[in-house]
Amino acid sequence: MRRLFSTFAHGAPGVGLLLMRVVAGTTLAIHGITALWAGPTIGPAILHVLSIAAGLLLIAGLWTPIVGTLGAVLALWSTFAQTGDPWTYILLGTLGAALALLGPGAWSVDARLFGWKRIDIRDRQS
Repeated sequence: MRRLFSTFAHGAPGVGLLLMRVVAGTTLAIHGITALWAGPTIGPAILHVLSIAAGLLLIAGLWTPIVGTLGAVLALWSTFAQTGDPWTYILLGTLGAALALLGPGAWSVDARLFGWKRIDIRDRQS
């Protein structure tokens, strides 16, 4: 499992990754919610539900490399499938790919579950 996560950055880089996750996750979730309110058919509705789930998982920082890749693929699909301005989806896809490559940072569920563990060994005294 360690190969999926490069590092769990602390300090300023960790805050930067947290901001990237929150912005990308919020944008994915809002785009999915607004598209569902528009009343799509069942096929696109599944993709919008996936977008909402990916956004929520990114905000929490759970399974970030997998969800970042999914977000990048969903944004790439939206770039070519929808009419209008594609630059929002291009930016969102870039953020998803960057998060998939960089990892979630120290303030995430992934860091708590899969981060370095400290094991304290007590001395045996009789």
